Amino acid sequence: MSTNLDSVDPLISIVVPTFNHASFLKAALDSICAQTYLHWQAIVVNNFSTDNTLDIVAGFNDDRIRLINFHNGGVIAASRNHGIHHATGQFVAFLDSDDVWYPEKLAACVLALQDGNDLVCHGELWVGESTRTRKMLYGPRSRATYNKLLYRGNCISTSATVVRRSILVALNGFSERIDFVTAEDYDLWLRIARTTKFIEFIPEVLGEFRRHGGNASNAVLRNMSAELSVLADHFSRQDPSILNRLKQRQRRGRAYYGAGRGLDASGDSGPAFRQFIRSFALTPFNVRLYPAIILTLTHFAVSRISRRAL
Repeated sequence: MSTNLDSVDPLISIVVPTFNHASFLKAALDSICAQTYLHWQAIVVNNFSTDNTLDIVAGFNDDRIRLINFHNGGVIAASRNHGIHHATGQFVAFLDSDDVWYPEKLAACVLALQDGNDLVCHGELWVGESTRTRKMLYGPRSRATYNKLLYRGNCISTSATVVRRSILVALNGFSERIDFVTAEDYDLWLRIARTTKFIEFIPEVLGEFRRHGGNASNAVLRNMSAELSVLADHFSRQDPSILNRLKQRQRRGRAYYGAGRGLDASGDSGPAFRQFIRSFALTPFNVRLYPAIILTLTHFAVSRISRRAL
């Protein structure tokens, strides 16, 4: 199967949900306008921002950019789904309003889509509030089967992904369940992987994922809770064999372990230790747990000593 994407129509529709991100939104839209591939439309789904978001969008003299005001009730999936509903392109790309793309992003994705793929994902540079960066390459293709995504974890990033719109429509887009918030993308990739095997990864960094603001500990715990809700939903439809129950136990343990790593990286050694213990209760033979626990206890001890010295 091949698709001719060199004509003006069909377009790639880009869905950009936003709320009070005017300070980032201009850079995001600038990165869209700088694309070397020209046949796109951008749909900015604005959750009635109270900053100067409207002025930022109005400042772009480009009729390919459209603004839609939409109350999402605090569920970003609702904004993305609203954008999908208004999309006219054969494919839909997602760009969070605080992220940016590099100029060759769409062109590289189009080449992969021309090979008949239904979902394409590229690498990103994770950029923190300081000068720290981290290069993230997602995939590989062998990791994007339903079972591997379910039992080994997510390997796809929303702002790095382009998806065939007909599949999104058939699957009713992102789940808007409240308990899935922050992991609704993981649920969608699982459902897409159950629908198609034509998923490809581009081993190039073609955008930047911004990590900033908010309470890092709360974000880690909220994401862990959402991930566990997604897992519970998908596990409920698995055959209740002993092997599957064992794999599900290990997967939940991996979720707690990941949360512990995230908390420890944020400097919250106490909460991190508690998550590692929960992981240990499920997966005591996970060899990565033991050095992680020792390191966390070391961080905790150093922190207490530092506080006493003040």
